[in-house]
Amino acid sequence: MEKKKLTPQEVEDRLIEFASRIIDVVEALPKTPAAKHLGGQLLRSGTSPALNYGEAQAAESREDFLHKMKVCLKELRETLICLKLMDKRNWFQKGKLAPLMTENNELIAMFVASTKTASGNGKK
Repeated sequence: MEKKKLTPQEVEDRLIEFASRIIDVVEALPKTPAAKHLGGQLLRSGTSPALNYGEAQAAESREDFLHKMKVCLKELRETLICLKLMDKRNWFQKGKLAPLMTENNELIAMFVASTKTASGNGKK
């Protein structure tokens, strides 16, 4: 069964929901120097895809669109590593970050597919 292709508005909505969930995680972090540092990093990388996707929708060329989509992808990958590190630190109850990491992975897959399509059948 083939997955339904999301509209740009549906992708944007998912990214906004993802960013909101990231903010919730950051606000629930312990008040330690390491958590504060990683929290700031996560806040930037986890909210950036929604903002950059909005810019991609107003891209001035295919190359501009592709660049902005790749920025979203880079930020999503950074976010996933940060979430994995936080999970490793046991700052949250076991399994609490798993649904967010699953969504993060799904978003990465979507952006990989989109950048391949936008670059012309996966050519770089």
